[in-house]
Amino acid sequence: MSTPVTWTRQHTLAAFHLYTLLPFGRLHRRAPEIQQLAQWEGRTPDSLAMKLGNFASLDPQIVASGRAGLSGATNQDRELWATLQQDWDAVATEAAEAYAALALSNGVQADQELLQDEPEEFAEGRTRNAVVQVRVNQARFRKSVLTSYNATCCISGLQHEKLVIASHIVPWSEDAKNRLNPQNGLCLSALHDRAYDQGLITVMPDYTVRISPALKTGPIDAFLQSSLIDCDSKRIRLPERFLPDPAFLAAHARHFRFMP
Repeated sequence: MSTPVTWTRQHTLAAFHLYTLLPFGRLHRRAPEIQQLAQWEGRTPDSLAMKLGNFASLDPQIVASGRAGLSGATNQDRELWATLQQDWDAVATEAAEAYAALALSNGVQADQELLQDEPEEFAEGRTRNAVVQVRVNQARFRKSVLTSYNATCCISGLQHEKLVIASHIVPWSEDAKNRLNPQNGLCLSALHDRAYDQGLITVMPDYTVRISPALKTGPIDAFLQSSLIDCDSKRIRLPERFLPDPAFLAAHARHFRFMP
């Protein structure tokens, strides 16, 4: 019988990176991504799938939904999850780097698939490497948010990966520790993303939608009524995991004066 491969911090981080990108229903040994990472780490797909199940057991949204993960979470797993709550971006970046290092050692360029649909833009005064890193981070955030919401707008119910946006609750520029945190994200249609960004709508900490009085002044056509105004006081569709943090939602609501 072969000796089980030790779960080093680097292997645990790489596993967590994969956990953020895969739907809950694919956290099993038959998933190609799990088989690939297991091969890189020199372990069985069953072992890796169990580790992802342990992460799921630490996710409050997973547990609250009745889809409890496995019960074998280690102290290392719990410490990783606790550290996430303090500085998500630092842990997520370290996890992505651990995964990328394993991929590169096996002749694979990580994140290439994530960037396929991302526009090639270069801001003035920025190096190509810096721009690519920003694009990679944005793509990771988008992937984790859309995966959690099954690519479905949490307000309208529109379901199409090309027509929804991973919207930051607290803007990218205002919280460097939570830029990659899917708990700082909502999956919204382009229309609802724009309305949210402009403060014409918000999502309260109790996960209900509020509409700005500004939307109700002037002419109201049937589309405006049905797509936005009728959403007032309705509860959003909650994600499969990574529930939006009420503190982030409250910050947005306070900024646009929906609450004191």
